[in-house]
Amino acid sequence: MTTHDKVPLSRLFADFPLTRPADIPDAPVEGIAINSRMVKPGYLFVAMKGGTVDGHDYIQDAIARGASAVIGEQDMGGHSVPYLRLEDTRRALTWLAAAFHGFPARKLTVIGVTGTDGKTTTSNLLYKIMVAADLKAGMISTVNAVIGDEVLDTGFHVTTPDAHDVQAYLARMVDAGLTHVVLETTSHGWAQYRVDACEFDIGVVTNITHEHMDQHGGYENYRAAKARLFSSLEWTREKTQGNPRLGVINFDDEKSFGFLNGFIKTKKINYGLGEGADVRAEEIRFNPSRIQFTAAAKDFRVGVSSRLVGAYNVSNCLAALTAAIHGLGIDPNLAAKGIASLEGIPGRMERIDMGQGFTAIVDFAHTPNALKVTLEAGRMMTEKKVIAVFGSAGLRDKEKRRMMAETSAELADLTVLTAEDPRTESLDGILEEMAEGARSRGGVEGKTFWRVADRGEAIKFALRLAQQGDIVLSCGKGHEQSMCFGKTEYLWDDRTAMRAALAEFLGAKGPAMPYLPTQDNMEEEWLKG
Repeated sequence: MTTHDKVPLSRLFADFPLTRPADIPDAPVEGIAINSRMVKPGYLFVAMKGGTVDGHDYIQDAIARGASAVIGEQDMGGHSVPYLRLEDTRRALTWLAAAFHGFPARKLTVIGVTGTDGKTTTSNLLYKIMVAADLKAGMISTVNAVIGDEVLDTGFHVTTPDAHDVQAYLARMVDAGLTHVVLETTSHGWAQYRVDACEFDIGVVTNITHEHMDQHGGYENYRAAKARLFSSLEWTREKTQGNPRLGVINFDDEKSFGFLNGFIKTKKINYGLGEGADVRAEEIRFNPSRIQFTAAAKDFRVGVSSRLVGAYNVSNCLAALTAAIHGLGIDPNLAAKGIASLEGIPGRMERIDMGQGFTAIVDFAHTPNALKVTLEAGRMMTEKKVIAVFGSAGLRDKEKRRMMAETSAELADLTVLTAEDPRTESLDGILEEMAEGARSRGGVEGKTFWRVADRGEAIKFALRLAQQGDIVLSCGKGHEQSMCFGKTEYLWDDRTAMRAALAEFLGAKGPAMPYLPTQDNMEEEWLKG
């Protein structure tokens, strides 16, 4: 939380769209926290039920740390500070935080980007376009928050930041004199109401493919969570700078397009590679270091060149271009200039070059579709072998373990299966599920695919498989800065690991390989811990 004047608790409910408590005291609020350890004197503590932790159990700790008031969902009494009971504290948090900061999104033009894959890339492209158009723009993504010249890390393993953090970022943007913001939003963010008070003006979807099926209970629920971005365009307040209220959807995404095209009640426009898209890509040209195409619509044609690679990034460029031109009124040539200015995104098809005779890349691809398009991009970048290194997370969607291994068996020449956040599950068990998927598509263990539990050793092994002109893709971690074993987050960066492995391979100077407990062959020990 940034430094903030005291706000009476009653004022936080002055423009509250949910059921209000009957009597609201004027307790002074200086900040909001959902973790009792983050409470400072004068803070409002919002108790929420999580998957494994219940914030109501930590109310006394919050009060001991100086909380001036507490909000919860349970009938409780006897506290030394005011306690208000609400039906859904998680849903209420976003509105309380927005009110605490003076509803900053109402003073900004807000572009929301959602989808299974490509959200961060599309958000970065939109940000670069707005900068090229001399708009005072900021960005909140899963990688970082950009506020003017300030870049803030949003965490190790975050999706959309928590509601009170999002509102704090938006308030800082208003204070910095910004007028526009692009906000990357996830299905979790929408399902947990973290961005409900963000007053979106433009909504963009990249695609909606297989991911988080375990947490959402099926594709339809997952799609519905993402669709809330477009329904939110209807409840956005009128703004002095105007309300575009535009939905931007992917014409090529067969699973989501028909549903969203009928679902959106505001203005809408689509983009795609297919004939019939409102904004489409023509004359597409690929090479190992960039993509080039002509973006065409009824009212414009413009050449686009990007240092991103792969057919899927043509789609991401089109999404950003469409939102910028039709939603923000940016000139097509300026939009193309903004796209060309993006050099790359951390952990997204990021090349690691230490002079080796083959291409080494780190990418975030951690879903079946993302792995598919990444391997297809790799295939377009070389006529030699494509070698894939990846894992699948523990305590997450189990079906995608098999699906990702099947995809790699079909599209990569060689596959190395390894760890990716096993958490409290057996890593050997996860790898066996993946191996079954590879075998089901003709993979032969020891010949076309291998299991190497330690991720560092897996990357080293893949490099030893590589020959001149091949491409090695380490997928699934990308920009992330940690990996979870048991309940412990170990510092881990795939890019550092790739450099360490290349240094050893080349006999050159380089960073040390980050530590993971699998280096000690002690899986049972960290599982017990």
